[in-house]
Amino acid sequence: MSTTLSLDGIATLSHWGVIRARGADAASFLHGQLTSDVAQLGADKARLAGYCSAKGRLLASFVVWAPAPDELLLACSADLLAPTLKRLSMFVLRAQCKLSDASAEFVLHGLAGASAQAWLGTAALPAPWQRSEHAGGSLVRLPDADGHERYLWAAPAGSAAPALPALSLDAWREGEVASAVPRVEAATVDQFVPQMLNFELVGGVDFQKGCYPGQEIVARSQYRGTIKRRSFLFDSAVPASAGQEIFHSGDPGQPAGLVVNAAGQRVLAEVKLAALDAGSLHLGAADGPVLVRQPMPYDVDIDVTA
Repeated sequence: MSTTLSLDGIATLSHWGVIRARGADAASFLHGQLTSDVAQLGADKARLAGYCSAKGRLLASFVVWAPAPDELLLACSADLLAPTLKRLSMFVLRAQCKLSDASAEFVLHGLAGASAQAWLGTAALPAPWQRSEHAGGSLVRLPDADGHERYLWAAPAGSAAPALPALSLDAWREGEVASAVPRVEAATVDQFVPQMLNFELVGGVDFQKGCYPGQEIVARSQYRGTIKRRSFLFDSAVPASAGQEIFHSGDPGQPAGLVVNAAGQRVLAEVKLAALDAGSLHLGAADGPVLVRQPMPYDVDIDVTA
């Protein structure tokens, strides 16, 4: 079984970067590019959103919020920010929207546990994806990890960090994995249709919002029962890394899945649903370390006959 996750304090999220979209058409432009509804994004909400290729494969994932009526900020993996910004910029055309890398203008902190709750006091947010301004920065409540509350706090560069216990980036990343909210990294770009990452189960896809790149494929996967792969939590006795292949004991000749995110002994991996029926899953090779499946923090349909 997984070791108990200790998650309390503050971590600097150096593995995240920030894209800014500014202008009168910023919201409408991004609404036509992302999997979530950002046109109706109020000041008190944040969104999980994906950016897909024309084939419906995720090129990036974001936490999106609107600090001003004509401005949106998109936090994403730092290792894919540059290519994502370049690709999005190709489609701005005549829209009144300027996209830029704003990573140097903000410092992103992860806040977690009892010390974060004590610092926030009555400013604590009651549910995931709620947002507020607090202590000069944008505060976003993230989904819990093993019962620990988590927040993203984005403050202007140079701002004093809250006086909370130091939390290592490794510990924070373990909490990211334990939350089972996927983050697309450079190693997994263009590998997954959103449902393979349970994206619609954690609020990352709006099926009513209208068109975006890959929308037809994403919708078809949802409504025609073609979802045969999902993401699940596993324990690994050895370190794993995003993009690493997973093999099933009953079919050692081809991969049965792919690591989405990993930290410590915790692994979030996308696998064929049929591979969960019997046998064992192994990291890296058919005779590699065994992956032990762990409970998910939300329900995932594993009916392979669907």
